[in-house]
Amino acid sequence: MIGSVEQVVIVGGGTAGWLSACLLAARRPELAITLVEAPNIPTIGVGEGTWPTMRETLATIGIPEAEFLSECDASFKQGSRFDGWGDGGEADSYYHPFTPPPPGDMAAMLAAWQADAPGAPFAAAMTPQALACDESLAPRQRAMPDYAGALNYGYHLDAGKFATLLKRHATARLGVTHVSAQVTSVANDDTGNISSLRLHDGRELAGDFFIDCSGLAAILIGGHCSVPWVDRSDVSFNDSALALQVPVEAGSAIASQTIGTAHEAGWIWDIALPTRRGIGCVFSSRFMDDARAEEVLRSYVAAKLPGTDLSALRPRKLTFSTGHRERFWHGNCLAVGLSAGFIEPLEASAIVTIELSIKALAESFPRRAATMGLLAERFNELFRYRWDRIVEFLKLHYVLSRRTEPYWLAQRDPATIPARLVEALELWRDQPPSVWDFPRMDELFCAASQQYVLYGMGFPVPAGAPDAAASQRLAEVRQRSRALAAALPSNRTYLDALRPVAAADPIAMHGAAMK
Repeated sequence: MIGSVEQVVIVGGGTAGWLSACLLAARRPELAITLVEAPNIPTIGVGEGTWPTMRETLATIGIPEAEFLSECDASFKQGSRFDGWGDGGEADSYYHPFTPPPPGDMAAMLAAWQADAPGAPFAAAMTPQALACDESLAPRQRAMPDYAGALNYGYHLDAGKFATLLKRHATARLGVTHVSAQVTSVANDDTGNISSLRLHDGRELAGDFFIDCSGLAAILIGGHCSVPWVDRSDVSFNDSALALQVPVEAGSAIASQTIGTAHEAGWIWDIALPTRRGIGCVFSSRFMDDARAEEVLRSYVAAKLPGTDLSALRPRKLTFSTGHRERFWHGNCLAVGLSAGFIEPLEASAIVTIELSIKALAESFPRRAATMGLLAERFNELFRYRWDRIVEFLKLHYVLSRRTEPYWLAQRDPATIPARLVEALELWRDQPPSVWDFPRMDELFCAASQQYVLYGMGFPVPAGAPDAAASQRLAEVRQRSRALAAALPSNRTYLDALRPVAAADPIAMHGAAMK
């Protein structure tokens, strides 16, 4: 490859491909971007939860919030609730919300929490978002500008509809070229970089830079470039899921959080959308077979949605490798999405890694082939750090458990716990997690996230004394909780009000929203 980098080719559609195309086209309009995808490839659809980063992403690419919510059958996500992860008892539940605790000395606020409200869960004491989730409230009012909120929030969405919206937006509004064809072979230039793709109809598609969004097939990064896979199943055991889509009654409450319910050999996700709930049983095939997983899944649906016709439900089996690439950027090829890696759907890290990957690429895009290697080295170091932090944070949910089933005992085996997590847990017995533990820009799971999981699951609170400032901050949280509970609409009220808009032409709706 010689000279400037102008032609970008993305292999694969779905959320990873079309989100990458939209973000890169919006951030780098000087590039010529082509996306090639094989026809009739279904969307896997396990990544139905997003982080608050998605608001900035959607604003950047130019999709109005009302259009996104209505087109993607989307709802608001304000965090996650974990049921049964501690001891499995009926009262065993805690939140990991998106709004952080008040600023200030966390040690003092922990002491104030223990002194002033010892019966309140940690999240309820630290943020009004816990009450908003309890009450299924929206994080914003309709009159607010797009993507603004009274509380921090992301979304739940229909992954298939999201990919369709992104595809239409990329091709109609952002100038992305779409090629529907299967890639049959890949050619290199004399430097070893990818030069072109051969398509099934005989066409050749040339490019300067290639993004692999081909999912688990990893056509470029794995199949052609032979970048090794780093297996993390020694730490993260789950490798299977059974997924259902369960219709809901009109007018039913729409939860503000992803609900993760622990079971004997894994956990169940429950994601509420306006017209259905996505429910799936995640498990480790070492500890549970498919038949037992289906029993657990159907029992959950029967308990949570009584009256559901269970005989009409057909679970879809998903299997996934647990790990990531040794390198994510190799030569002039970058892996994004499942081709880069996957560590179970707990805490919904799949879509945010796509966003962060393309953000990093767009902000440090190689203008010349000569700088490609330098930028690749920097990218690989950053994203290896991020994947390590994902593995550690997800493992934190398991090592704090007190459940006694074989699966959960195996999760707490010291041989399966990353050394950095072991050291952190020892340190956190003396002081709460802080920015000193997570100093990088755009940390995936910052100190606040660690705190919500630690103290939500009953980790010992370091000794300390409350001060007046900490007590005042927690009093302000209680006051704001009451105020927001009175002012915010329910999710159902907010989202049902958008439904007449959903019937409008999306292009016209986009124009009206921009005025």
